[in-house]
This record gives sequence, structure tokens and C-alpha cells, in this order.
Amino acid sequence: MYRRTLMSVLCLLASSGPAWGADAPEAGGEKSPPPVAVPVESNVVSLADREGFRWRTPAGDFQFNPYLLVQTHVQAKYVNNAWLNLADQDNVTELGFGVANALLGLAGRGFGRVAFNLTLNPACFGPCLLNQAWVNINALDALQLQVGKFKTPMHWAFQVRIGQAQLPRPPASLTARVNLPFGLNAVSPTLLTGFDLGAMAHGTFGKVFGYQLGIFSGEGIGTNAPTSTLSDDLKLPGLLYAGRVTLAPFGPMPLQEGNGARSRDLRLQVALSSSYNVEANAESSNDLRAGVEVALVKGGLYWAAEAYLLHMSFVERQRGTPGRLFWGAYSQAGYRFESGLEPVVRLEAFDRNSADEAGVLLVPAVGLNYYFFDQNLKLQATYQGLARVGFKDDLTAHQDDNAMPDGLFMLQLQFVL
Repeated sequence: MYRRTLMSVLCLLASSGPAWGADAPEAGGEKSPPPVAVPVESNVVSLADREGFRWRTPAGDFQFNPYLLVQTHVQAKYVNNAWLNLADQDNVTELGFGVANALLGLAGRGFGRVAFNLTLNPACFGPCLLNQAWVNINALDALQLQVGKFKTPMHWAFQVRIGQAQLPRPPASLTARVNLPFGLNAVSPTLLTGFDLGAMAHGTFGKVFGYQLGIFSGEGIGTNAPTSTLSDDLKLPGLLYAGRVTLAPFGPMPLQEGNGARSRDLRLQVALSSSYNVEANAESSNDLRAGVEVALVKGGLYWAAEAYLLHMSFVERQRGTPGRLFWGAYSQAGYRFESGLEPVVRLEAFDRNSADEAGVLLVPAVGLNYYFFDQNLKLQATYQGLARVGFKDDLTAHQDDNAMPDGLFMLQLQFVL
């Protein structure tokens, strides 16, 4: 009886409109028509030509793609605390297991010109549980409007999809907070602007030139509500104004680093970006950021390099606090072999204590990836070190690298559905 009931339910589902599948045949044995031109994007993994779960109408004007990404890891950090002269100290910290991301999302399109994405990350708590939520209106390839919570248009290392990066973590020079010498470290920013709430116009011309121009809240991923005021100094809304222009002479650059399914043809992209965050960091400073980037892909080879800066000019209420300039840069290369192995190297330089103070941090990293089933099941092993050059003494050097490990080992397993 239960078997007959189950078969009846399955038959009913199979006959009730659009079905789950990659390209489910329509009645009469014909396949559904090709999807409309508006791409379905997730910023997690590529959904283009994906053979996985999706639901769409026979006309192809509505489509829904659910997806899942889990990144779980084991790690250990080594910290040199000898300079503190402590009687009892732990040199190995953050030892154990963790979940970096547990992303559950739904991307799709509708009405022929609208794409959307909603992603939750239960590995985070509070407002950042909402990883991203946006709607993109495609009037023309050269004129699109994106509104909601999404990536700000800066830094190639951040534009790459989360599940298609060669190393488990972005460059430390983007994610570590800068050091200020006058008691404002509680509000010190990173060189990365990250996810934010806002609206952005973007598009491409002839698949060669691209642009992104946006206005954002400027508070990052940690809020889902308006928080800004009108600037006392500049008489402007206290928001983040950002822009990025790209040149890709050999065709569109895929938003990925390591991937065995990428084209064997040469892809090259050069980009410039800048942003201005008015009354950022608890209304203490006006932050100007700028960056230049280049990325190259050809078959199994991937190479990218970036340089970026942050200038903090403090508001009048800070009573003449001097401005500070910080900068960072990295170069990264990897090669994916047919066997599924992919060695990766990255070298960073980070002027964390500002250009006014001597000393630069060097952050080398090496990694080895193995693709069991392309991006769907990937194992990543990484070691990251730390070196200090140009500091006037060891005490100053260790004060500058505060909260950055001398050595980091991480083994991460990624699963994508």
C-alpha cells in the first residue's frame, strides 16, 4: 500500500509543470528552450551551464537555482610571545576545527531581465547571517542596476567567488586591521570594504570594457539597516562611494581562480578601483581607498597581482589628528594539473603601521589543492608565514603584527551542491 501511494505521489510530481533537473524534457520528448540571456549568478560558485538542481518554466523566463557551499577546516596558529616575557604563555592558538562558511542560497531570474540572489550563512551570527541579498535589473549589457546587499566593487581577490578561490583565506593585507598610533585602534578599518548594502550601476561594452559605480552604507556586512548621518565637514551623506573599471581584451574574465572547467583560451583583465567612505569608523575619519589589479588565466595557469592603499583623513572633531596612509600588495600564482593537483604560492607586503612609520610585514603563503570532483569536493592545504622588515627594533615589529600569527596551517574541505 505504501509503495503504491509513493509511486502515485512521484507520478503526480513528475506531471505537474516544471521539474527539477538540468534540462528536463518537455512533453513530447523535446527539451525545454534555452534560458533567456540574463545570467544567473551566485558569487559563491559558478551557476553557468551547471548540471545540478534547478527549476524553470517551459518558456525559460523564470528560473530558480538552489545551491549549498560548506567549508570546514582544521587549523593551528603559532604566535611568538617570547617578547612579552610572560611566565606562562601559549604559543599555539586557535587549534582545532571550524566552519568558515555554510552558505545556503537561491539564485534565479524572472521577467526576462531580472536576476536575483539570496544567500544565508549560518556559520555567522547577527546581521552577517544575511550574507547577500540582491536584485539585478538588466536593461542592457551596458546598463544594469543592482540593489541590495552584495560585494562592493573593489579588489579582484574579493570579486572572485568564495568557492572558487585557490587559497582558503583572502590576502591578510586586505583583511587585517591597520594600526593607529594614537589610541583609535577600536575603530581602525581594513583595506577591504567587503559586502555592503547599496545600489550599483554596472555593465560591459563589447565584452571588453566594464564599469561598476555604486553608493553603499559604508558599514560592511555587519549591519542590515541604515546607520549614517550627514557629514559635518563635507556636507555629504556619510556613505561609501565606490567605482571600478575593467579592461578584458581577450573576452570576459571568469570570477574564479582555480577551476578545471575553465577555458583553455587566454583571459586577461586589468582594473582600477577607488572608493571614498565619508565619516567612516564611528564618524572619525574620511577614508579614501584606491587599487590597481591584473589577473591572467590560460588553461591550468592562473596569476594575479594587486596593489592597494587606504588614506585616513580624520574629521574636524578629532582636533587635528594627522592623516595616515596605509598600503598593501600581493602576487599569487597557481597551476592546475590534469591529475587534480594544484600548487599555489602567494606573497604579500603590508604597511600596517602607515607610511609615516618604518617597517613592513611580509606574508608568504603556499598551498596545495586537490579536486576530487572539481569545485564540488575540494581539499585545500595551506601554510602562511610572517616576516618583519625595516622596523627600528623588535618591540616595534611585534607591536605592529599584533593579532597576526607567525605561522598558520589550515586544512580545509569544501563541498558544493
